[in-house]
Amino acid sequence: TRAEALPGEHLLPRSATAADLAAIHAIYAHHVLHGVASFEEVPPSPEEMRRRFEEVAARGLPYLALELDGELGGFGYCAPYRARSAYRYALEDSVYIRHDLVRRGAGRAILAALVARSAVLGYRQLIAVIGDSANAPSIALHAQQGFLRAGTLRSVGFKFGRWLDSVIMQRPLGPGDATRPLSQ
Repeated sequence: TRAEALPGEHLLPRSATAADLAAIHAIYAHHVLHGVASFEEVPPSPEEMRRRFEEVAARGLPYLALELDGELGGFGYCAPYRARSAYRYALEDSVYIRHDLVRRGAGRAILAALVARSAVLGYRQLIAVIGDSANAPSIALHAQQGFLRAGTLRSVGFKFGRWLDSVIMQRPLGPGDATRPLSQ
């Protein structure tokens, strides 16, 4: 069952800043240590989280924070789906919510903003690589935002003494593949 919604009719993510990185690091470290959404097994250092943030920001891609009552409640960002040039119109999203706020609308607010911002930037596909096929909340969150299940990679991760799947979901952005990209 879904927990009580967070206060406020509209949760508005904002662009993350370097000042958010300590809270972002804490949220992500919790997910690495206690969950299977990330296949990392050791939390990256604060310096590595800063490097990742700066890499996304340098590309002009969305990196968002959701502030609730003066504290960071979650974050999300989009990064290139793959490095090879033919993938240049596809992004992969990542969304992490503070453990005490999951299933209360924060993830939906962040993901909706990532979709909108990525479309405005001219990207055409958004990919979700969801850790664990049993991660029903994340799968449902993405489905609510128009993602369709594209496939499942069976037993590609091993964490907490068990094999884990990756669920691949995808949604078009803007005109998707109905037209050629504006720039070649």
